Amino acid sequence: MTAAAAPRLLHRTATIRLRLTRRQTTRCYGLLRSAGDVWAWLLDSNRQRRQQGQPAISNYQALCRELAKSDGFGELSTVAARSVLRRYADAWFQAANRRRAGQQDAGFPRRKRALVPVRCYHGTFTIQGRRVRLPVARGQPALWVRLARPLPYPPQQVRAVTLLADGGRLWLAVTAAVPVQPHDTDPGRVAGVDLGIIHPYAVVTQDAGLLVSGRAIRAESYLHRADQQTRQTNAARRAPRPGQRGSRRWRRHRARLRRVEARHRRRVHQGHHQAAKRVIAFAIQQRVAILLVGDPKGITDRDAGRVQNWRLRQWRRTHLLQALHDKAEQAEIVVRLVDERGTSSTCPACRQRVPKPSGRRFCCPHCRFQGHRDLVGAANIAAKVGGGTHKRWGADACGAPSRRHRAGAA
Repeated sequence: MTAAAAPRLLHRTATIRLRLTRRQTTRCYGLLRSAGDVWAWLLDSNRQRRQQGQPAISNYQALCRELAKSDGFGELSTVAARSVLRRYADAWFQAANRRRAGQQDAGFPRRKRALVPVRCYHGTFTIQGRRVRLPVARGQPALWVRLARPLPYPPQQVRAVTLLADGGRLWLAVTAAVPVQPHDTDPGRVAGVDLGIIHPYAVVTQDAGLLVSGRAIRAESYLHRADQQTRQTNAARRAPRPGQRGSRRWRRHRARLRRVEARHRRRVHQGHHQAAKRVIAFAIQQRVAILLVGDPKGITDRDAGRVQNWRLRQWRRTHLLQALHDKAEQAEIVVRLVDERGTSSTCPACRQRVPKPSGRRFCCPHCRFQGHRDLVGAANIAAKVGGGTHKRWGADACGAPSRRHRAGAA
């Protein structure tokens, strides 16, 4: 008998806040500042080499050899320092590849950073429940940190942890190797997915449809905008003049703004993940193997007015698509991008072009077909690549209402 094939693994990362004492916080920030010193040392070394007419060092192995000649960087361990070298080498080669592809605006790493994330790989850290021991330089006392919530992955699946600062707070990004969970799907079943602002996802299959409401996400954006305007108005009187050094009160105000922006970003991202999770559960229930998603690329290139421009830029469509792709990959569902031009103004029943509806109700003047505008767009997206005409998803045509779910933003 042949041994069962090992399951395919995917790497997923969860960011967890840390609960630290004052001394632990000081030591963690010290590690991030030491990593920033390594980053600055790389920039200064290559700048000096260019001034002397020598080529810059960007290869990871060559950078490790240069690091071995240094005297160390505080409490930063060699493993953590090498993670900074890996980050620098990856950024360098990505910029070089973009330059080679014709993107002349792609810049090499030139800017110094005060705090640089520190990554620790498997075998260099220890996990005991909610406590994690981070590696430090030889001769330094052990550094244990406590997680604010339990790990979402089994400890044996964790492959790396990254210490980082975001919004004035310390976090630990835990990367784990998660096995793919195959499901009983039909390779011939295709579903169309229409991305939107009011409804983050509208999904249509040959037999059913799904609308995921984004009211909670939109409410979070509107409340955040109102609070932001209030804070800007109150702080305008105390704002330093251009070129003037800010006071301690102003620096505290700026730190609070960074915390609020980070919290808002986390809430929106959490809402996107919850919405994508419902879409994948619906696709598994309908045995869908392929999701055809309308590509929103270029939607912000034209001027749509002050209010609509703000809505489009608060949409975070890239993360919305990435959340769906990550969860679909874990369920072995294929995601493909297709052109969505004209899908909201084409009748799925008679295939005639109609004026784009201003509301959420789609009505065809040629065949009297009626339905939800987002579901019509999803049906037309599915029909682009052999998905068929999903014309039963007119509410008046078949009398079957669509399923609606609300995506929370908390």
